[in-house]
Amino acid sequence: MSDTAGNGAVLVVGGGISGLTAALEAAEVGNDVFLVEKNSYFGGRVAQLNQYFPKLCPPTCGLEINFKRIKDNRKIRTYSLTTVKSVTGGPGNFEVQLETAPRYINSNCTACGDCGQVCTDEIEDDFNFGMNKIKAAYLPHEMAFPRRYVLAKDACSSTCLDAIKAACKYNAVDLDMQPQTFTLKVSSIIWSTGWNPYAANKISNLNYNSSNAIITNMMMERMAADNGPTKGKILRPGDNKEPASFAFVQCAGSRDENHLQHCSYICCMATFKHISYIREQYPDAKIYVFYIDLRTPGKYEHFREKFMADPNTTFIKGKVADIVAERDGGVSVTAENAVTGTKVHQKVDLCILATGMEPALGEQGKALGVIMDGNGFVVSDAAKGMLSAGCAKSAVDVYTSGQSSTAAALKAIQIGR
Repeated sequence: MSDTAGNGAVLVVGGGISGLTAALEAAEVGNDVFLVEKNSYFGGRVAQLNQYFPKLCPPTCGLEINFKRIKDNRKIRTYSLTTVKSVTGGPGNFEVQLETAPRYINSNCTACGDCGQVCTDEIEDDFNFGMNKIKAAYLPHEMAFPRRYVLAKDACSSTCLDAIKAACKYNAVDLDMQPQTFTLKVSSIIWSTGWNPYAANKISNLNYNSSNAIITNMMMERMAADNGPTKGKILRPGDNKEPASFAFVQCAGSRDENHLQHCSYICCMATFKHISYIREQYPDAKIYVFYIDLRTPGKYEHFREKFMADPNTTFIKGKVADIVAERDGGVSVTAENAVTGTKVHQKVDLCILATGMEPALGEQGKALGVIMDGNGFVVSDAAKGMLSAGCAKSAVDVYTSGQSSTAAALKAIQIGR
């Protein structure tokens, strides 16, 4: 299968907030756009957030508006569960081979949920970072676009699959679905492949897997969300204890030559946002923030000042050396106070690791001819028809992602004209 949209067509790889923005900006000035996403839904990491900072509003409204614009724009063709396999050619004349993985649910799906009702097998919920289990026939999340179920076929018994197929009155279950390979001809490519949370288990001294009381900042984000694993209640995983004390470990994996050398930029702001979540539910809880530097540039300074004035929040300038699991389910955090030179041992009920942002494209990008810097971020090269946007370009917040995506679209539509 091949698809050609003619001169000036743009391929956008990655359907998070950056990819959505770049696709819309390019399409709304008349260019044909192909938008591909490796997940079963569009929206990326933003879809997993509880709130944006600094206004602390939910991301649902922004995503809904963009999804409606995408649906209404005939210039944009979307492909979920799709990855780039090869790129040949050059500016104005790229030929890109892609592959769409089987969803086992076809476009007849109305998201009625009958398949999920009869499904007897479960999988870990990746959207909630494995903090809960869901049926193997599932809607990725409440706002999923496309609003279509996914079937984790390999996780199901034959009896379960038969029940799922029989339950669907729209003939939407296709157990014989195969991967589909196709080719696109485009003039330019925007890489908006986003980021992954750095794997906390790689940071050996923080002992992530030693206790349920050690979680990551994105797990905290999902717990605080109404559609999260705890329906918005911040609880300690495992025993569901309401924590009376919290520790935040900043730069978990960032600014470290053994892990991510770059500053991930938004981790400090995310921690202040998480403090706001805690204060809504636990006004008197003790909070301890261990940091190297607090980076809240420009417009975010006032947001930081508000939470630093909290009398029940203590800020300790010092890198955490160790986290030890305690018998009561909590943990003790050890660090050296860089200001006083004293060692700090602080016991808390829940410890949140502010893990850094790792570019998601990884080694695959080099194989596709993408130029990447020493940290794995994609370097734009308009002369070669390759551009980057959002967190594929650098570690940035949502607002800055929108700016870089618009800039990438402006460059992209000029290529091949």
